[in-house]
Amino acid sequence: MKAAEFSVTWDYRCPFARNANEHILTALQGGAEWDVTFIPFCLDQAHVDEGEKDVWGNESMTHNLLAGQVGIVVRDRVPEQFPKVHLSIFRARHDESLDLRDKDVLRSRLDACGVDPNMVFANIEDGWPLEVYRKEHEAAVENHSVFGVPTFIVGDQAAFVRLMTRPEGDSDTARAVIENVLGTMALHPELNEFKHTSIDF
Repeated sequence: MKAAEFSVTWDYRCPFARNANEHILTALQGGAEWDVTFIPFCLDQAHVDEGEKDVWGNESMTHNLLAGQVGIVVRDRVPEQFPKVHLSIFRARHDESLDLRDKDVLRSRLDACGVDPNMVFANIEDGWPLEVYRKEHEAAVENHSVFGVPTFIVGDQAAFVRLMTRPEGDSDTARAVIENVLGTMALHPELNEFKHTSIDF
């Protein structure tokens, strides 16, 4: 497995997932030769207590799962538009404090990115995006013990990583940040947790 082949989990509500995905996509746009798989992960499901109903069949959670399904449809049906839509949805939540449970918010993002919102929501109505969401979430948990976002997966190794900075459009910085993550995973498997006690950003 090449270091340039890796996966990363996302849930649009997490600011740290936004930071990591933004670094990755900025670096890719700047020419980084990585093969990245973007894996949807549901934080609501990760916090379901034993004996409680899974979110996948819980009608009260339908709106919470909407943005993730939009991302899945775009990733799988119009992948060339995925980077733009992916970042736009993150920015809607974290830069503009918009409600991703609102279809109109998601429709406006899709439209602005040149993706037909009707096509996306018709696919969601077909039901397959929710099944993909469930399967990919469960596979991440079963195969790599993933518990949150963003988690980087390289081969058999997985690491939950919190990046405190954003790339601010600098692809060289973005590439360096992600390569540091991948390098640490490859060269220092003994390092399980390394957390600053104060934040200077």
